[in-house]
Amino acid sequence: MTTHPAETTVHDALREETRKDTWWLPGPDDFAACALGGSPHTVAEARRFTRLTLEGWQMCTTVTEDAALVVSELVSNALRYGAEEKEGDGSRCHAEAGSYCPAWLALTRQDATVLCAVSDPGTRTPVLAPHRPLAESGRGLHIVDQLSDAWGWTPDPSGKTVWATVSTHD
Repeated sequence: MTTHPAETTVHDALREETRKDTWWLPGPDDFAACALGGSPHTVAEARRFTRLTLEGWQMCTTVTEDAALVVSELVSNALRYGAEEKEGDGSRCHAEAGSYCPAWLALTRQDATVLCAVSDPGTRTPVLAPHRPLAESGRGLHIVDQLSDAWGWTPDPSGKTVWATVSTHD
């Protein structure tokens, strides 16, 4: 289920001091955040962070694996499209060249639902591309759409946050 941008209060506290190295904020029982770099290992690190966090929260294996796959797709999109030129200021961030793009992964839970949110400086609207079976890319948001209960995006002055909720399957 896709939803449109939601009203938001700007929460840039996590983005105030980005660093080149990845750092983790394990936080209390219901929140964890991770800075994302532009290295080839970023997606794998995000999956690992998600699995470790959700296992620590004693979420079932199905939710943990679904959330890890959702996070993989959200982070991949952030690295690919969040590295695009930001509208208006002409700045660029090239993840594939090894430079750092300030992006964040946050996980929060309420009861048996996990919210996965990835923030990046890009301004492009996430779009569910038409299904093309032979295409080499373009399946990421289809995977997010199938594995999550809801997903959407929220613009903010620093870029955007794309989020998805995953809950236990009864």
